[in-house]
Amino acid sequence: MALSSMTGFARSHGVSGPYSFEWELKSVNAKGLDLRLRVPQGWDELEAFAKKRAGEVLSRGTIYANFNIKRADALSTVRINEEVLAAVLKVAGSLAGRIDAVAPSIDGLLGIKGVIEVVEPESDEEEDRAAVAAASAAFDEALTNLVAMRRREGEALGQILGQRMDEMERLANKAEAAPGRKPEAVRARLAEQIAALLETSDRFDADRLTQEALLIAAKADIREELDRIASHIAQVREMIGKGGPIGRRLDFLAQEFHREVNTCCSKSNDVELTNTGLEMKSVVEQFREQVQNLE
Repeated sequence: MALSSMTGFARSHGVSGPYSFEWELKSVNAKGLDLRLRVPQGWDELEAFAKKRAGEVLSRGTIYANFNIKRADALSTVRINEEVLAAVLKVAGSLAGRIDAVAPSIDGLLGIKGVIEVVEPESDEEEDRAAVAAASAAFDEALTNLVAMRRREGEALGQILGQRMDEMERLANKAEAAPGRKPEAVRARLAEQIAALLETSDRFDADRLTQEALLIAAKADIREELDRIASHIAQVREMIGKGGPIGRRLDFLAQEFHREVNTCCSKSNDVELTNTGLEMKSVVEQFREQVQNLE
């Protein structure tokens, strides 16, 4: 199963009878799936269909879906409401003998609310049903194109994430081979520190210092962290190979990577090992940022 990004864009167009329409879909990152649909008044039945179809093929992302439709013969007609006009003229006539005022002009009369009515063309039920069916098919087409674009983006992200795992593996091997974490190197550093302490005062117990040094050496060992990092790398590669909506699981592993690398850095008492740990932190952050885009 292919990987999918959460970002994408698609359009589709269609014509049905006197209607011409267009769908525009845009998706961005989100924690869950959220379809935000905008349709003109009178076409609300498309909303339920669009939400159902989006839920069948998408797992995550905020989807902005805009539907625009025009009717070729939708020429509105203008007519005068004779009853309202007669009532206005009657009132004007009664006022003419009572006040000194200019007789009402045509444009003044037409400007009175209700005198002029805009009449929309009557719709045809059969044409409307056919338009709804055609618009639904066009939504399916746009959704298919959106999914295809998200998968192309997902394929590119999968390659990038694979590269990040290659870098993590290289740095983990570098940390594994660091001379500063070899037992003899650790013992040598601790021996120097113990000798320096004994030279400054004769109040220190050499045996007790040696025991404390051994405990410190055990706590400074990053063998366990390196093993977990290797396990996480293997899990990421396996998930990428299987594909599907794995964004949340990879985000969890990014947090685990971050914790293990931080522990490696805190335990390190060697400059080279610390620098390697800092490089690993940078790679983990790059990995986490890319994972945020995956479905």
